[in-house]
Amino acid sequence: MQCDSNNTVDNKQDTLTMEIPFIYGKIADGASFTDRKQETEALVNNFRGLINTVIISPRRWGKTSLVNKALLELSEDPDFITVSIDVFNCRTEADFYNTFASAVLKAGVSKIEEFVASAKKYLGGLLPKITLGDGMGTAELSLGVDFKDKQFSVDEILDLPQNIAKERHKRVVVCIDEFQNICEFDNTLDFQKKLRSHWQKHTSVCYCLYGSKRHMLLDIFGNYSNPFYKFGDIKFLEKIDEENWVEFITETFARTGKTISEDTALELVLLVDLHPYYVQQLAQQSWLRTNDVCTYEIVKDAFDGIIGQLNLLFCNLIDSLTAKQINFINAINNGEINFSSEAVLKRYNLGTSANIKNLKDSCLKKDIIDILPSKKIVLQDPIFAYWLKQQR
Repeated sequence: MQCDSNNTVDNKQDTLTMEIPFIYGKIADGASFTDRKQETEALVNNFRGLINTVIISPRRWGKTSLVNKALLELSEDPDFITVSIDVFNCRTEADFYNTFASAVLKAGVSKIEEFVASAKKYLGGLLPKITLGDGMGTAELSLGVDFKDKQFSVDEILDLPQNIAKERHKRVVVCIDEFQNICEFDNTLDFQKKLRSHWQKHTSVCYCLYGSKRHMLLDIFGNYSNPFYKFGDIKFLEKIDEENWVEFITETFARTGKTISEDTALELVLLVDLHPYYVQQLAQQSWLRTNDVCTYEIVKDAFDGIIGQLNLLFCNLIDSLTAKQINFINAINNGEINFSSEAVLKRYNLGTSANIKNLKDSCLKKDIIDILPSKKIVLQDPIFAYWLKQQR
């Protein structure tokens, strides 16, 4: 479908002087953060009550934005120190300790001198590593604790939030993103035991743990044999409903001097199955194509544009799969449920029923599928699901 070319050209001029709304691929905050009022309130209440919390949901559903929103609300309270940690790049225990200690120390100070003093005070003889880097033409201060070739106390590091809380008469909230990465460490169960043995004794600290691999987090916190079993309040993040998305999209268009009807906004969110990342992306791309009034034709043109951008990525993904894995995800995409039935096995050439568990496990590890609490298996990416059907 074609858009009005003059509409698009004129709009490009307008966006030079107007902030582009709708955020995807990074933390959504301020006016870009939508709904999640109940989830935010519940999370803030948990933090205030020092209740350990685990957040589980599929990728790109807004976990990080939700935690960031809750921390922003809590940061207004002088009785709290908030710590945000991302352990995505941690490959070893030493990496974790370094990242953890540096983040906790930096959260409670505002000057280099305070950081140095805190490092020496709480971490014994360890000296902080301070580097001054230049990024994008702007000097940026990077603080860290260098554990290379040094003997350091694990106890000191893991108890750091509690010790700071007691010393400063504060309460500390520690939020750790991509927590499932600790499963890749050597002797991960021993490491998890260390973490829990310390953290469960902290009386002035709570921990919020979350990440992008739902199946791994479910195993960490839901498996009876694992150290973090029943560590805290587990919250399963749900999709934002249609009504809230429609209200958010129509109001955002109106706030920026453009119009989209409720019906068109609803068609927009349904095209991407209410997926938070894709709703924001499709809304942004539709907004960019709109001068005055956004129509369904504009939305569909934006949707086709996103499909085109992702085509090579999806082709590469398919090329990385075996024939039976492709058949399995096609069966899921067609709404099949009983994968071990003779009819489904034959229709999709899946082999024997014994293959199904292996197919599920391999697709989970590749983050292609997700298993909902209801045990239903779905494709994680609604755009990929749409693209698959178009390839037939």
